[in-house]
Amino acid sequence: MLKRIVILFPFLLLMSGCSINKLAINATGSIVEHTMDALMEESDLVFAEESAHGNLKLIEGLIKADPENEKFLSLAAKGFSSYALAFLEDNDKERAKIFYERAKGYGLRILLKKKRFNEAFNNDIDSFNQSLESFGRDDVSALFWTGFSWGSWINMNLDLPEALVDIPKVESIMRRVMELDETYYYGGVHLFFGISYGSRSRILGGNLEKARAHFDMAEKISKGNFLIAYFYQAKYYAMPIQDRSLFESLLQKVITSPPDLLPEQRLINEVAKVKAKNLLYKIDEYF
Repeated sequence: MLKRIVILFPFLLLMSGCSINKLAINATGSIVEHTMDALMEESDLVFAEESAHGNLKLIEGLIKADPENEKFLSLAAKGFSSYALAFLEDNDKERAKIFYERAKGYGLRILLKKKRFNEAFNNDIDSFNQSLESFGRDDVSALFWTGFSWGSWINMNLDLPEALVDIPKVESIMRRVMELDETYYYGGVHLFFGISYGSRSRILGGNLEKARAHFDMAEKISKGNFLIAYFYQAKYYAMPIQDRSLFESLLQKVITSPPDLLPEQRLINEVAKVKAKNLLYKIDEYF
């Protein structure tokens, strides 16, 4: 008996170490998840940006330790997308493109686990669309943040043929999100289509009437509390139709809204205020 225990002891110790390591990774992941939630409640943009750096690298460290963990991959897709939107798009477009592509990569690592999607990913668009039927409501977060980051990258690279080629795939992903849960992230999928239809010329699939309809739906879903929606409507609808009065009123609505309108998304609402002020400052350039 003693001999058996001696033989088994190293194995038991190794297994115990693996379990402890796994528990530590999961516990850290849970803390990071709560930290990211707290970050979205922050109103000080400088403090939020400084805090985001460490959190994002910690998430990437967790992914290295547990590469297949979908929670960590989803946090990375959402985190890098949000960082690019909040802190890079207006000041460092090249870095924003890199961060959006990074976010897309993490999101795709989740989606490509689905056999049908993996097999259809590089095939024709019909096969790609059919493969999206294998995703359900539990996949909405991964679908949304993959589509959002991919679409944002495309929107910043409309002069590249390789970006335009990907538009049908991204729109298919986001249509699946809409089918499964159009209310996810305050109607974020409607913002996506509002921006998509409003940012492109008609020859590339743009449609300002559809853009307005999606912006209206996003406002309805968020009850007007997700201020970035008004900013996008000003930029991608009021500006293209050259309605200066609507443009100004939408941006003023963002700027004058109370800071605690949506406490759990205080950060993105503060980002919207800064973006609105910067856009409004240039009103005479656009009209």
